[in-house]
Amino acid sequence: MTEHHRGERHALVVGVPPERREEYLDLHRHMWPQVEQMLRAANVRNYSIFIAGDTLLAYYEYIGDDHTADMRRIAADPVTREWWRHTDPCQVRIVEEREPEALWQLIDEVWHLP
Repeated sequence: MTEHHRGERHALVVGVPPERREEYLDLHRHMWPQVEQMLRAANVRNYSIFIAGDTLLAYYEYIGDDHTADMRRIAADPVTREWWRHTDPCQVRIVEEREPEALWQLIDEVWHLP
């Protein structure tokens, strides 16, 4: 990350049905290295997924110059698409739909301590 490009913070939220919670957690206990490599190649850093009850919160930092293009690269990756084939059934939208085709929905940053 260069001095003039500080990066972007992104947070997203999705629900996990109670009956799929353990399946989802187990998938992430055995995260596929190829998916992690793709995320890094697409300029994603400090990616975390948190869980509270039946709510998942994802946070990541983007250090590239074209977030949209890098997200398309991730979505086009066959291994990532296969990963999503396993994780998507474990997720449900729980907030207003901003991204029509996405399960994970962006949430707004309210405050940040740099």
